[in-house]
Amino acid sequence: MTIQEILDRLKAGNDRFVADKLDGQLQDSTRRTALTSGQAPYAIILSCADSRVVPELAFDTGLGELFVVRVAGNVANSSSIGSVEYAVAHCGSTVIVVLGHQSCGAVTAAASGGDNGYNINHLLAHITPALHASREGADINDIVKKNAELTVEALKARSSIISDAVKAGTVKIVPAYYNLDSGKVDFL
Repeated sequence: MTIQEILDRLKAGNDRFVADKLDGQLQDSTRRTALTSGQAPYAIILSCADSRVVPELAFDTGLGELFVVRVAGNVANSSSIGSVEYAVAHCGSTVIVVLGHQSCGAVTAAASGGDNGYNINHLLAHITPALHASREGADINDIVKKNAELTVEALKARSSIISDAVKAGTVKIVPAYYNLDSGKVDFL
C-alpha cells in the first residue's frame, strides 16, 4: 500500500468505528496462526496510554495491522522512540500517527504543574514544550493538539532512523486527535 492508501484505510476504519459498524476482520485463529512467522504492520500509532483510547478499535484493524506504542501523553521519550524506530527499521511500517486525545490527563497534569514525583515529572517534561508553544490560557485540548504536532517534530529530531526515512519519502508522520465523545479521529 502507498502512504496515501494507508491513511485512507485508517480514515475508513475510523469512519466504521464512529458509525458502530466494525468489520471485525483479521481477528481470529487463522490470523493468529498466519502471524506466528512474523509481522508487517502498515502503520505505527504512538498513542496515549489512556484506557479510553484503543487504536486497534478506533481504526477498526485486525491483528498485525498496527504497531501500537502507548505512553501517557503520547510523548517521544527514549523508549517510545526506540519502539517506533524498530517498526520503521525492522517491520517496514511507513506511516506513523501521533495520536493525542480529548481531555488528556497527562497534558492536564503538565499544565497544572506541581510535584508529581520523579517518574511522572520526567514524563510530563516531554509535554512542557507544548505548554510553552501554546497561547496563554489555551484550552487543554488545544495543548493536546500542539503536543501531538511537537511530538512529530521530536521523532524526526531525535531519531536518524525516522528522519532519514521521512527525508527519503518512505515514511510519513502525521499528528492526530481522538475525540473521546464521538470516537472520531481528526488528522491535524
